[in-house]
Amino acid sequence: MSVLDTIYDKVVARDPEQPEFHQAVKEVLESLEPVLAANPEYASVVERVVEPDRLIHFRVPWVDDSGEVQVNRGFRI
Repeated sequence: MSVLDTIYDKVVARDPEQPEFHQAVKEVLESLEPVLAANPEYASVVERVVEPDRLIHFRVPWVDDSGEVQVNRGFRI
């Protein structure tokens, strides 16, 4: 298992319900693969980059078809 696979697995384990975030991380890691192959000392930097700086949580109240109020959580990274 490569260093990039390990980093990706940590991201998936930390945020299991964020498939869009996983896809974005995977694409960035794939693009950085040649850089890390030439400079493996940058792996710790990549680990820090995939950790979001800020995470905004908010609630989204709505009324379903039967008139019941539902509340979902939303996230912005």
